[in-house]
Amino acid sequence: MPTIDPVSALFLCAREFVSVPMVVALDALLTSSDVYPGLRTGRPVATTESIDRQLTRWGRFPGCGRIRDALPLARPGVESPKETETRPLLRSFGVPEPAIQHVVSVDGRFLARVDLAYPECRIAIEYEGDGHRTDRDQWRIDIRRQRDLEDHGWLVIRVTELDLRDGGAALAARVRRALTVRQGIRG
Repeated sequence: MPTIDPVSALFLCAREFVSVPMVVALDALLTSSDVYPGLRTGRPVATTESIDRQLTRWGRFPGCGRIRDALPLARPGVESPKETETRPLLRSFGVPEPAIQHVVSVDGRFLARVDLAYPECRIAIEYEGDGHRTDRDQWRIDIRRQRDLEDHGWLVIRVTELDLRDGGAALAARVRRALTVRQGIRG
């Protein structure tokens, strides 16, 4: 059965996407993560450059502007659509963009990898999907990781679907307050 590559499939559907879902789709194309929900392991991974080259080859088509607008906002390495949704939501409220999949080490020893982070302020943002709630082992691992981070001076902000669904104002305000407090402590 004839198939097309994932980037071409996105291009063909581009006119149906609005801003944030387009960034989610692009992040999914760019990630090499084997834990990203719904993506097969070993699939071809696109790069920002390869998508940009393909945009040039295709020229003008319905939705091409949406891809061009969203491509600078896409990041390789994201591990879930909700991580992506959180990033532009924070930016839409004027909060600086957090680092993605930040590795926290203490004295050269791996402590944790967090979904989103402001490393200079030791603020971690962790998206908690239902799997984190319903899988007993994952729930216990998440609690231990949060305790380990807090023991090393990190503030952990846990995010759920409700934080994103209600428009994100409360979440953005919480992150902004944490940044303000933490920057004051640093300075």
